[in-house]
Amino acid sequence: MDEECPVSKSSRYVSWRNKPAIEGQHGGIRAAAFVLVVEVLENLAYLANASNLVLYLSKFMHFSPSRCSNIVSNFMGTAFLLALLGGFLADAFFTTYCIYLISATIELAGLILLTLQAYTHSLEPESCLSANRNDKCRQVEGGKEAILYIGLYLVALGVGGIKGSLPPHGAEQFDEETTRGRKQRSSFFSYYVFCLACGALIAVTFAVWIEDNKGWQWGFGISTMAILISIPIFLLGSTFYRIKVPTGSPITTICKVLAAAIFNTFSGNYARTAHVVSTNPSSRTSSMENIEEEENISEELGFLNRAVLNRSSCPTFKVNIKQVEEVKIVLKIFPVFMSTIMLNCCLAQLSTFSVQQAATMNTKIGSLRVPPASLPVFPVIFIMILALMYDHVIIPFARKITKTETGITHLQRIGFGLFLSIMAMAVAALVEIKRKQVAHRAALMNSTEPLPITFLWVSLQYLFLGSADLFSLAGMMDFFFTEAPFSMRSLATSLSWASLAMGYYLSSVLVAIVNHVTGSFRHAPWLYGSNLNHYHLERFYWLMCVLSGLNFLVYLMWAKSYKYRPKSTSGSNDTRMLCNSTGI
Repeated sequence: MDEECPVSKSSRYVSWRNKPAIEGQHGGIRAAAFVLVVEVLENLAYLANASNLVLYLSKFMHFSPSRCSNIVSNFMGTAFLLALLGGFLADAFFTTYCIYLISATIELAGLILLTLQAYTHSLEPESCLSANRNDKCRQVEGGKEAILYIGLYLVALGVGGIKGSLPPHGAEQFDEETTRGRKQRSSFFSYYVFCLACGALIAVTFAVWIEDNKGWQWGFGISTMAILISIPIFLLGSTFYRIKVPTGSPITTICKVLAAAIFNTFSGNYARTAHVVSTNPSSRTSSMENIEEEENISEELGFLNRAVLNRSSCPTFKVNIKQVEEVKIVLKIFPVFMSTIMLNCCLAQLSTFSVQQAATMNTKIGSLRVPPASLPVFPVIFIMILALMYDHVIIPFARKITKTETGITHLQRIGFGLFLSIMAMAVAALVEIKRKQVAHRAALMNSTEPLPITFLWVSLQYLFLGSADLFSLAGMMDFFFTEAPFSMRSLATSLSWASLAMGYYLSSVLVAIVNHVTGSFRHAPWLYGSNLNHYHLERFYWLMCVLSGLNFLVYLMWAKSYKYRPKSTSGSNDTRMLCNSTGI
């Protein structure tokens, strides 16, 4: 960094006592290790309920399968979408450190409420004693239903804040201005997914077994204890953390740049000013002010360049070139974000229809009965193994072959995840066809008895989708954090979770659209009723497969045209821009 600029990279980070962070004392692998341990407990608390929630709503709250699917999809979608709020607040007003503590407290309150409802029978609907699946039980309603939703969405709010703050908090512990720091940060995201899988493994085995055999009050209790323990563990790392200083609302910056560009487009002096700036270097320097004379404005998304022209006519929309370039970066990564929504729509099936499929099948392995919600144990274990192999075997080998720092680019990693999601939906459709054929041959289409087919068939689609999740999620978080402007990193990283949210919402929308369209031409919609054997789930999966294929083609178009930011200078450029934008 230039000596004449007194703003150093340390001024962008502080300790938990709000003093300048000291290189070597704050940050690094030691600080990130606390984040990884906390993530194991946080994901355990979340997935212990989310993975089995569809069965809780069906058996104890008496909702129909399609209603359960939509409730779970909306709950999980809201939780992930609220990560944007957490990321925004961390960037603009608070810090990732504070947002985590606030969010964990909110999630704890929601889990306590759900635990009390599961423990107190008077807060649940009346038990349904009928053995006939076609007899409708009275679902939860009134105040009891309100308690359920308040508890669920308090958890969703807390989870969203944690997802929006914890990953960027861990990534901020590494120095991006060194090759070693960037490699460690990339490894952090791989280990972050590994820790997600560790928490998920405990959730879908031990916690689910407790819920199915000891009661849901114990299941919610495990989640409550996990999030409660995570808070002091996070606080233990306080002396080691380096915390990014909030730099103001990124949303305000984006809106001001867009508004300035539109205003100058329709102003009478735009054409003349643009001509002067483009043909006369001295006029361009004067027009863009002295503090920006060393900046080079890019030609990409040239419409936004108009935001820095003719600024004197409207001081409200006054922006600098640094802000314009930041908004360009956000707009360039947005198509990648949109392309991952369909993949996460496929992932939504893991906690909805796939669990219900397994519940109708033989869930025994020898003498051991496996709860349907424990099905993700297979892809979770595979993800844990693959995450370690990816960081210690695949990436080092790829670096030797490609002679590049990353070995495999972020967009290649995301693209491979998209391809695996296509394969997963095709496998899911074939498995559902086989499941219904067995039900028909065994004359069990209207029965509640387990079908004479092992639930391990469903694990195939879990395997493909779990692998897709590994490649896409870690790739998205690393991509958004690395490519985003310094002032927007928490918000940009939250796009990874927002993509999951949009995927869950899209799943609910697709179910509703499919039921509406097919119900118009047939006596019964594809995905309606209380008996999964009467669903046309295989057709829905084929539809998802086709949509995923089309989405993959669109993604390839965007990925091919994307240009990465220079890695070796991104940190110094951000610091230099900070000097210029503050008038130093």
